Amino acid sequence: MPELYPPSDYDTHGNLKTPILFWCILLLQARTWFVLVLAAASRQQGDAILSVFYPDRDTFWFGLLPGIPAALAFMISGRRHLHPRLWAIWRWVLVAAQGIVLAWQLLLLWQGEELTAVTLSLLIADIFALWWLCSSQRLRDYFTLSRD
Repeated sequence: MPELYPPSDYDTHGNLKTPILFWCILLLQARTWFVLVLAAASRQQGDAILSVFYPDRDTFWFGLLPGIPAALAFMISGRRHLHPRLWAIWRWVLVAAQGIVLAWQLLLLWQGEELTAVTLSLLIADIFALWWLCSSQRLRDYFTLSRD
């Protein structure tokens, strides 16, 4: 990989450091897990919190699925140099998860779910996340590990 970035953008293994926007997209993908942790932390209002964000419990359980690849990306990103093949594939796993979330949201809207400000902002954020995951050269380089 040619050196397109300043030396401060590389870690001790010679690989690019994590882009900040990547962490934001992982949090976006794991948003249902965040709501679950928030509900679990506030024991008395936990059920009320879940019902505000996910009135339909089936939607909640399905919402946990795209957070799994994001959580695994959190865990393996620090040791990505130990599993370079897995890491190279993981970008496409995240793209697929984001595509599924976007298709699911569009399906819910097509089936008559109300388009609120929150729904619209999440839809826009998911479209942007999918676009960035697919088109960012910096992210592509981040998932391509240098061979020491």
